[in-house]
Amino acid sequence: MQTIATVHLVRHGEVHNPDRVLYGRLDGFGLSELGHRMADGVAEWFLHRANRIRRHPALVAASPLLRAQQTAAPIAGAFSRPLLTEPNIIEAENAFEGMSQVVDSLKRDPRLWPKLRNPLRPSWGEPYHQQAARMLEVVDRVKGEAVDTLGPGAEAILVSHQLPIWVTRLAVEGRPLWHDPRQRECSLTSVTSLVFEEGRATPRVEYHEPNRELLKDASSLPGA
Repeated sequence: MQTIATVHLVRHGEVHNPDRVLYGRLDGFGLSELGHRMADGVAEWFLHRANRIRRHPALVAASPLLRAQQTAAPIAGAFSRPLLTEPNIIEAENAFEGMSQVVDSLKRDPRLWPKLRNPLRPSWGEPYHQQAARMLEVVDRVKGEAVDTLGPGAEAILVSHQLPIWVTRLAVEGRPLWHDPRQRECSLTSVTSLVFEEGRATPRVEYHEPNRELLKDASSLPGA
């Protein structure tokens, strides 16, 4: 089956966050030392892939948040591509943004409880369907741009965040968007690839963990 295009959704690397703040869309949360190693590692993975399939990505873009920009920079550099910014692949909005020890805070402050009234939407933040819609709009657009630039089989790389990537995967696989956050298959600097093929209405999903060996040393606090 002929591949039309592939759009890779990359989660950023580990963030320097010693206070374990739910950072969401807050400014200033950049990569840790390990996170920078992860960024270099995923760039190397993409370079090996490009050499193997003899095709470089048509474009590299990232969420405007610092952690995504820092993760994407080595990837763009590996291919001498400009690093583009895509505002619509930013982290999800979250009412608990800026809090640390969120579970303890919820137990102590009943005023926060109404935010939990509907976990299927979810009521504490940006609706899942809205996240998937904005992500898929960017995916569709960059897929077209990549094919226009390099022809059928072109690839594009988007560096984003765990929750938007995960609900996008759920959407294209036709699964419910509500889920247990502990069950997300979207580790730090993982690559969720949407492979668009002739004759298929929806993309096929591939999942890779280029930095699997580094994950045991990483701390990970979901942003939303």
